[in-house]
Amino acid sequence: MSETDSIEIASRRLSAALDALEEAAEHRRQADRTEDALASQIHALGADRARLVGELDESAARTRALEGANRDVTQRLAAAIETIRNVLSSED
Repeated sequence: MSETDSIEIASRRLSAALDALEEAAEHRRQADRTEDALASQIHALGADRARLVGELDESAARTRALEGANRDVTQRLAAAIETIRNVLSSED
């Protein structure tokens, strides 16, 4: 094998190695973009979760307040019904 052939073979091997390196670098850049996109999605999901937790807490507080108001109205209605019954039974 002549020196020119050896240089040509080495040149092709170097070119193939550079192509492989370039392809690996592109794969790495794509993986980094994917990782960044996933991190962004995780951040958005965390923000949504925090917002939903706040809304759930507000809803639970509203529910407790409505339950209290419902009990109060029920007691007042029961007292009014009892008063009306007493008035009606005293008129007999």
